[in-house]
Amino acid sequence: MAKISGNDIKPGTMIDYEGGLWMAVKTQKVKPGKGGAYNQVELKNVTVGTKLNQRFRSDETVEEIYLEKKDFQFLFANGDMLTFMDMDTYDQIELSMDFVGEDQARFLQDGMKTLVQMYDGKAIGIALPQNVVLEVTEADPVLRGGTAAPSYKGATLANGMKIQVPPFIEAGEKIVVQTEDGTYLRRADKE
Repeated sequence: MAKISGNDIKPGTMIDYEGGLWMAVKTQKVKPGKGGAYNQVELKNVTVGTKLNQRFRSDETVEEIYLEKKDFQFLFANGDMLTFMDMDTYDQIELSMDFVGEDQARFLQDGMKTLVQMYDGKAIGIALPQNVVLEVTEADPVLRGGTAAPSYKGATLANGMKIQVPPFIEAGEKIVVQTEDGTYLRRADKE
């Protein structure tokens, strides 16, 4: 752990503050006409989820926390619990569906590699790959005429998600979907 100045806190910085683990969400440098400059920081408690707005002067120091990032492989879901395996040690951990987030958990596929952020041996965050390949199980028919503007149609994916796709996508095709927001990116490369 290293001490950093209050002015050095940037979005994404993890700090130990008042006995808790906090991540800077937003920062704004403020230089009032009277008094010293400070850094207005919006903090989010990583373990509890509460938010806090705090001012840090340049002469204040805080402990910066470095998280251990490890590769884990998704193995299977059992009810609301998701099982992952450490790719170095082969140890398995279980994370709840709520921890991963229901929207993100939809994208998990057997054998998928994920990045888990660890602090003191405990998982505090997870990152999925940016894109996943999913099969279109159903695609709405194309509506002809009516507009010259590009149009999209509804489609259902193998994981049950409903998204909008271009009119040339048909059932049975594999497409690339962004995990951040669940939007269509492109057709998957043919194998």
